[in-house]
Amino acid sequence: MPARRSSQLLLAMTFLLCCGAVAGAAGDELADTLARMDQAAVRFKGLSANIRKVSHTAVINEDTADTGTIYVKRPRPNDLRMRIDIQPPNPKQAEFSGHVVQIYYPTSNTVEEYDLGKEKGMIDQFLLLGFGSRSKDLQDAYTIRLGGDDTVNGEKTVRIELTPKSPDVLTHLKRVELWIDAKGMAVQQKFYEPGGDYSLATYTNMKSDANLPDSAVKLNLPRDVHKQRPQK
Repeated sequence: MPARRSSQLLLAMTFLLCCGAVAGAAGDELADTLARMDQAAVRFKGLSANIRKVSHTAVINEDTADTGTIYVKRPRPNDLRMRIDIQPPNPKQAEFSGHVVQIYYPTSNTVEEYDLGKEKGMIDQFLLLGFGSRSKDLQDAYTIRLGGDDTVNGEKTVRIELTPKSPDVLTHLKRVELWIDAKGMAVQQKFYEPGGDYSLATYTNMKSDANLPDSAVKLNLPRDVHKQRPQK
């Protein structure tokens, strides 16, 4: 994949935002965690949550933080739709539907569209890290090991570590950590990129909503918006 196309894919999927050999009691805890995730996947239809995303740039050892809201809807097992709204001072909105990602920048009234259809296999692996993940799908795509018990925003969680099995995915994503709560949902995700950069997404005020309207996961773009399709 050309370098420019590669960076565009990573940029788009950054906005969207599991089995290793574990013995004894640790194996039981991992199995219990995956079982909770399976139960959550069966029930999952949609949700809304607040999101805080910290991006670390290794070369300058600097962090930038964004906050906003996320809306996720899954009307059918293989149909995941998502919208993320990031608040000022650097406002932006992103919509994922099918194999298309749109990123809207209100300040410049510009929307960028990424057609990721040719990388559908890679998209599927990224989406497995979202909400309503099935353990079998994760085990097919990742090597998983237990990270241990942890606390996120005062809530007890189990941290699991995932390493992509696909060489193509490894060029974009070195490792992922998920913090799974008692309900089997990921309340925090950390994405490690080659080179030392990483992104940490934390979710709060999570509300399940099986009747989330289609409008909640779609961008409401102005009529005079400037459309851009980044060059390949």
